Amino acid sequence: MPLLQRLKNWALRRSIWVYHLNTGSCNGCDIEILDAFTPRYDVERFGIKLVGSPRHADVIVVTGNLTSKAWERAKRVIEQVPEPRFIVVVGSCAATGGLFQGSYNLHGPIDRFLNVDAYVFGCPARPEAIIDAFYKLIKKLEEAGK
Repeated sequence: MPLLQRLKNWALRRSIWVYHLNTGSCNGCDIEILDAFTPRYDVERFGIKLVGSPRHADVIVVTGNLTSKAWERAKRVIEQVPEPRFIVVVGSCAATGGLFQGSYNLHGPIDRFLNVDAYVFGCPARPEAIIDAFYKLIKKLEEAGK
C-alpha cells in the first residue's frame, strides 16, 4: 500500500467526523447520541467529532424510522458525504422498524437500501453502546487499512 494511502487511513481512524441524521425518531436516541458527546462520556477523546454538514463527515449516524417522506431527503444527504462513507444505525426503530414495523408510511429498515457498517440496538440506545459501535468501526477501519 502506498505511503499516502496509509497516511490517509491513519488520519481517518484518529479523526472521525460524524453527521447525525434523524429520519423521524422520537428523539430518545438523539438525546443519547448527544449525551455521548458530553463530558461524562466524552467521545471526542477518541477523535470523534460531531459536524454540522454532511460534506465534512466521514460517518453518518442515522436514528429513527425511515419514512417515505424522509427517504428522498435522507438519500440526498447521504450522497453528499464523500467516499469512503460509513453508516452507523442507532436505535431499534432505525435498524428494524421497531414498534412501527408494518406501518403504511414506513419505507423499511435502512439496511435494505444502504450498506450499514455498525448497529446499535436499544430503545433508546445507551451512550455506552454508541461508543462501542464507534470503537468497532475504528477497528474495522484499522483492519481495512492493513
